[in-house]
Amino acid sequence: MEPNIKELQERVMSLLKEKSYMPSTVHEIEEALGLTEADEFKDLVKMLVQLEQSGKIVRSRNNRYGLPEQMNLIRGKFIGHAKGFGFVVPEEVEGDDVFIPPHEINSAMNGDIVLVRVSGSSFGDRREGVITKVVERKTSQLVGTYQAHEGYGFVLPDDKKLPMDLYIEKGHSLEAVDGQKVIAEITNWPTDENNATGMITKILGHKNDPGVDILSIIHKHGIAVDFPEDVMEHATSVPTTVQPEDFEGRRDLRKELTMTIDGADAKDLDDAISVFKEDNGSYRLFVHISDVSYYVTENSPMDVEAADRGTSVYLTDRVIPMLPHRLSNGICSLNAGEDRLTLTCEMKVDANGKVIDHEIYPSVINSSYRMTYDEVYQIIEHQDEELSKKYEEIVPMLNDMAKLAGNFRQKRKDRGAIDFDFKESKILVDEEGWPKDIVIIERTVSERLIEEFMLAANETVAEHFDKMKVPFLYRIHEDPKEEKLQRFFEFLTTFGIVVKGSGKKVDSSALQDIIAEIEGMPEQSLISTMLLRSMQQAKYFEDSIGHFGLSTDYYTHFTAPIRRYPDLIVHRLIRTYLFNKDVSAQTVAHWSATLPEIAKHTSERERRAVDAERDTNALKKAQFMLDKIGEEFEGVISSVTNFGIFVELENTVEGLVHVKNMNDDYYRFDDRQMMMIGERTAKQYRIGDEVKVRVTSVKPEEQSVDFEIVGMKESFRGSRKETPKVIQSGRGKSRGQGAGRGRSKGQGADSSKPRAGGGAKSDGDKRNKKHEKPKRKFYEGMPKKSKKRPKKK
Repeated sequence: MEPNIKELQERVMSLLKEKSYMPSTVHEIEEALGLTEADEFKDLVKMLVQLEQSGKIVRSRNNRYGLPEQMNLIRGKFIGHAKGFGFVVPEEVEGDDVFIPPHEINSAMNGDIVLVRVSGSSFGDRREGVITKVVERKTSQLVGTYQAHEGYGFVLPDDKKLPMDLYIEKGHSLEAVDGQKVIAEITNWPTDENNATGMITKILGHKNDPGVDILSIIHKHGIAVDFPEDVMEHATSVPTTVQPEDFEGRRDLRKELTMTIDGADAKDLDDAISVFKEDNGSYRLFVHISDVSYYVTENSPMDVEAADRGTSVYLTDRVIPMLPHRLSNGICSLNAGEDRLTLTCEMKVDANGKVIDHEIYPSVINSSYRMTYDEVYQIIEHQDEELSKKYEEIVPMLNDMAKLAGNFRQKRKDRGAIDFDFKESKILVDEEGWPKDIVIIERTVSERLIEEFMLAANETVAEHFDKMKVPFLYRIHEDPKEEKLQRFFEFLTTFGIVVKGSGKKVDSSALQDIIAEIEGMPEQSLISTMLLRSMQQAKYFEDSIGHFGLSTDYYTHFTAPIRRYPDLIVHRLIRTYLFNKDVSAQTVAHWSATLPEIAKHTSERERRAVDAERDTNALKKAQFMLDKIGEEFEGVISSVTNFGIFVELENTVEGLVHVKNMNDDYYRFDDRQMMMIGERTAKQYRIGDEVKVRVTSVKPEEQSVDFEIVGMKESFRGSRKETPKVIQSGRGKSRGQGAGRGRSKGQGADSSKPRAGGGAKSDGDKRNKKHEKPKRKFYEGMPKKSKKRPKKK
């Protein structure tokens, strides 16, 4: 966009957002802005057309311009559903999503940006609307299974939020055969009369071929696997060893005792640590992070590709890296015994876990030991003789690390940080990618100490640059929305826990008290999941507005630049402001304009990676249960909806007991108590109840497992209290700084290390989503929208 058009657009949008503004004609807008030149008028008309096409403003029938909300319209993202209806999530306007009936979607597809007019009627407890315009198409291709017919075919999308079949004309099929997974480009979008049409651009393989299932998920989410040629050429130009000229301006820490602690099969080691205890009881903590930004310079081919990818993606049987392996597993990985360039955050910590001084500087290290989580756990917790002898030099430091991490954790708890601790599983697959077992991963002292040290470094860096008053990239977690939290408080009463006060004034310490109260209860994980769902999602943002879950005013992502682009940006900003001392007006203006888009884009890429991981886990868990139809298992009710009950087994597999298969009574859903109640028998099924189920059906292609209830512990009612426990909300504990960032998972969490034993990295915003199911309420019973196929040609 030309500079004068961009400036004019900002002026117009500011004008339209004024409270006193009334929808105006182009000449009235021209007059209000004080435009007098003919060229200015031409630019205004051009800009208004662009804004109208984008849906940011609306032109009425009498040619007056206003914001969508001024015209009783809402601009937002359409979220489709398999049954043909959907919701519009507003972009700017506060409020709930708008329900769109199947006959009012106006050819919108999942992910599209649309304008919706809210109607006077409503469905259930939601607003209802009509899509008036598709502003921006977000789906240009899809992945699905080819269904061959004589002379034509259809692609049935894997994404169930696209409830349509894509018509493929003769000659546009790449000679695909029935049952093959394909990628198809949409050439014509659907209308009320006809299906969308398209052409196949790539054949992935038959749906039953090994590896094609996950490959389909990767392409479904638009995740690039291979790196472009120019990126690989750029990676090849990077040396495989540190060069003498690289030492200039760096602090040489190669003789310091340093170690990495990671999963046994991790290859991208981006952090190393050292801890030294002082005579006065304080500690010096060194967190060394790989200096990726030294090799991946701004706007270089690798930087452009990394920015687009946003993050590495960790799936069940593979990793799709953000950077080529030559860097991620090579020169940027802090391998033991090799010189490596790093950025160091050195912190002085008192005996109570408070960071009292710090320094951030470029350095070079040579990691002394490559430790695994299990080795560290065995040394610290069990004083394993063989390992203690093998690593005799670092055993005292490991014990000091455990003590310091405990201090951090206690201080974080004291300030009110929320600490979820969910059950976590890992899916083991054979050489062909077929699941052979699901194992529970225990979170031990070794994972906890690394997390605490990464949290401390992230907070320290964030506070440093917030106080410098320069543009920076932060990790934020906004306060929970009052209505969601209030519903959670009502749900808690089922378990004898009463929260006094409203959801509006709650602070994180009250939620911490809830977590402490339910510790050890059979329902602990399930209640924690419900609490997690009542909170907002953490995201990247250009302003430091705090992190609710961690109960801190300052937080960023500094510790994982190999696998997260925001961390790479943070490193680049540190080099610019701190090392190069460039805080010029031009530099500040550049980053002020650039960071908001980076924050938005990387947050979206993070969500994409989370969705791909969730789809992969659900698929592999369903495949694991495929040969267990008819077998019985014990489980716990993890969710209750109006269409049935979800039950989670001990191995974290979750399945549905559909209400139509609960034949012993007619069951009514109580959405406040989150329970099913039998009309005749008054039998109750609610979250936390232990039940025995039989596997009745498994559909891997739909990532679904179906159960039927065959037994229940009649006397079991978990740990519901006869005397209510009262928790006071809004006590107002002060937020902290320096020592530690909480391990508040999902929306409220941010972890920086890989899972024990390798596999997916443990970013807290994604790790604990596995219990989460798409929200289904009143619309579940709606009939599917009919699909009108074009006649055979």
